Amino acid sequence: MAKRLFTFKRGHADRTVDAAEALGMKGSNLAVLAALDLPVPPGFTISTSAWREAGTAGLPPAVRNEILSSVEWLEGVTGRMFDGADRPLLLAVRTGARHAMPGLADTVLDVGLNSRTVERLARELGDLGFAFRSYRRFIESYCALVHGLDPGEFDDVTDRERDRAGWVGSEPHSIVDWRALVVAYLEFVENECGASLPQTPLQQLYDVVEAAFASWRNPVARAFRMVHGIAENAGLAVTVHAMIFNERGEKSGTGRAVSRDLKSGEPRLTGEFTLGGRGIGEAIGIFPDTLNLAELAGDGRERFPGDLAALSDYVRRVEQHLGDAAEIDFMVGDGELFLLQSRPAKRAVGEAVRIAVEMTRENVLTEEEALLRIDPASLDELLHPTIERSEETHVLARGMPASPGAATGAIVFTAEQAIALAAEGRRSILVRNETIPEDVHGMHVTEGVLTIRGGTTSHAAVVARGIGKPCVTGAGSLRITQDGKALIAAGRTFEFGDALTIDGTTGDVIAGTARLRRPTLTGDFATLMSMADRARRMRVRTNAETPAEARAARAFGAEGIGLCRTEHMFFEGERIRVMREMIMASDEEGRRSALDRLLPIQRSDFIELFEIMAGLPVMIRLLDPPLHEFLPKGEQEIADTAQTLGITEAVVAERLQSLQEFNPMLGHRGCRLAVSHPEIVEMQARAIFEAALEAGQRKGKAVVPEIMVPLVGLRKELDFVKARVDEIAELVMAEQGRSLTYLVGTMIELPRAIVRADSIAEAADFFSFGTNDLTQTVYGISRDDAANFLSTYQRLGIMDRDPFQSLDVEGVGQLIALGVERARRTKPDISLGVCGEQGGDPTSIAFFEETGLDYVSCSPYRVPIARLAAAQAAIRFERAMRAASSPKTRSRS
Repeated sequence: MAKRLFTFKRGHADRTVDAAEALGMKGSNLAVLAALDLPVPPGFTISTSAWREAGTAGLPPAVRNEILSSVEWLEGVTGRMFDGADRPLLLAVRTGARHAMPGLADTVLDVGLNSRTVERLARELGDLGFAFRSYRRFIESYCALVHGLDPGEFDDVTDRERDRAGWVGSEPHSIVDWRALVVAYLEFVENECGASLPQTPLQQLYDVVEAAFASWRNPVARAFRMVHGIAENAGLAVTVHAMIFNERGEKSGTGRAVSRDLKSGEPRLTGEFTLGGRGIGEAIGIFPDTLNLAELAGDGRERFPGDLAALSDYVRRVEQHLGDAAEIDFMVGDGELFLLQSRPAKRAVGEAVRIAVEMTRENVLTEEEALLRIDPASLDELLHPTIERSEETHVLARGMPASPGAATGAIVFTAEQAIALAAEGRRSILVRNETIPEDVHGMHVTEGVLTIRGGTTSHAAVVARGIGKPCVTGAGSLRITQDGKALIAAGRTFEFGDALTIDGTTGDVIAGTARLRRPTLTGDFATLMSMADRARRMRVRTNAETPAEARAARAFGAEGIGLCRTEHMFFEGERIRVMREMIMASDEEGRRSALDRLLPIQRSDFIELFEIMAGLPVMIRLLDPPLHEFLPKGEQEIADTAQTLGITEAVVAERLQSLQEFNPMLGHRGCRLAVSHPEIVEMQARAIFEAALEAGQRKGKAVVPEIMVPLVGLRKELDFVKARVDEIAELVMAEQGRSLTYLVGTMIELPRAIVRADSIAEAADFFSFGTNDLTQTVYGISRDDAANFLSTYQRLGIMDRDPFQSLDVEGVGQLIALGVERARRTKPDISLGVCGEQGGDPTSIAFFEETGLDYVSCSPYRVPIARLAAAQAAIRFERAMRAASSPKTRSRS
């Protein structure tokens, strides 16, 4: 039979294999502190195995007998007796499980008090009020737990007794009045509950433990377990320990001690301590003092009722045990210090980084250990503004957190309105049903983006993350009026210019202007990133196509560009006009004429990117989206385009009609567009090569561009496009009389490309897995429409997470692993990376490390996250490989 009860006292704790599972968080924590020879109140924990044995039938005789034996052990340790005649033993009963969980029984204090022991305690302490106040509290908490009685109902009993006896204040002052109040309490309990409050301490303890066990099955606890996937039979433990009289007089109190100054990372005692003496003073508005431990450690030691130097030493020892900044709950009872709970200190992200770096400098942690202490995703808080929330913060709606950070500004409904406000020096929030490529120039000048439709990989989300703008998508409870001039939210109407705030980290849409806290990056952040760079294997590139994005990514440590989406370069000013002219042309000659005018624009763009990256790799994806995305949409836009190009509106409408597709994302795009219109490839290739030669000459260092062909599913598609690229390379080198090194590869984003990766790799210098489209084609889900039902899937447990945010390892991940294996079978040295949104997701990065990819590429503001996540992935993978190859592991296999 599994051990049911585990005792602990300073210097001793019964051992168990999985303490957290058997003893719960509270019990296992007290056991650790006791084993470290730190002062804890002696006690015992009734384990989860006893809870399972008890079931719903109450405490079995065997469990009762072990509780009795443990109480007798505790009597011997404390020198007090349960129901003792001189020095009564009183107990605190605390529930706990492996996971913190709402709904479990509250702590019941002073178990063991009855109408006899209360007076014995009063004589021992010389404190009548404290003893009876404790008994009063015990009666209320016992009845609340065991009988479900509202403690507030006892207030009426007190009021009636006060009126009858005539005493003043919240409690009696004489023993006669106290005795009368207790009698009134006990009579009330019997009348309300149909049972007397036990006067036998052991029965009190049995009742409280049974009720605590039963709390595991209450509706609140059940609901929490269901939501968080906690097993029904995980069970709870009950910890019982000797009472600490921490609320009696100026030599008592309760505190929280921290082993470090969280602001500086310096190892010194901080925290707070509240003096005891609660009771009648609080009733008349006199509250105990709260003291600052850091200040007490200076010149105020005499104000602390215990041994402050000992507390500082205990906290330091716990920190050494945890290997982390420690936070400890402690109590002082009549000058004696006891520790009750310890844990890694709660801290903000900046504090966590600072402490990890400081502990590394002190050689408390290795660099690997320090890196593993930081949640990569939490770094977002250091890189983006956050909202300072208050009672006035009014959330109108909640969408999907598509790009982190917070922004506030005037509502605009079009990119043109955003540009107009920016020219006036005003901040704006772009509100759209969904964005289109033509909105990009407006997105660059706005503070943030809010869309009614779309998900976390929609156009708005991807662009916003790339340029570091907060974005909320899929806020379906909002509505833009048909004329596009107002936003309806929570029954209110907001018009152009009205203030709005969005939180791209939580998905909240907030009325009015909120105060924002701007991010600050300390030197410790740079130190942490340097540590991460030393630990990681995979390189980290960025997805960028504008100079601002490229510079931001370089500042965050990007090692090149892993995806330059050239289509984003064609949506502003003269560019979109010439692009539309090319699309509207009736023959190849007309298209080439327009492309000739786009060539110097593209060349200039690429030169700037090459120079910013200063010799680092730049991977440029050839034109990917279907051509209709560049054409005008509404009637007015069609009319304006016709006038600009000198053609009729009918011609524009006819061309629009001819380019329409039922499913554009699976239509005439990517390499299919290059096969149909090789002249587009030729222009882009020439722009790339001419820019590479010029940038290399300016910088005095050769530029090696990487040209990526999108949406390849057939080896012959890649062969066709690569042949055109090679032809242009030969022409440019001949024209300029200089040699040029370049790479041509493909984006792997179709299942067919995965299974034919061995053949495609023969023609490719690199593969870049495009996880957005690959997820879309594997699942058969439109990433722009997935938000309509993915939240329901997650709520029902059909999917754990959005596969467009975090890689579906079991499905999409296995295909990537297959593609890697087949590509390297053909070409062992082929460069393999990933450039979809999952390239910046820590969970996905761990899989990419295991799969052996060479790099990940992500939006600029996720580069630090990816650097840290890649380091953690490398550390964990290396540890797992060492463990798998150890003699002990091999002997067990």
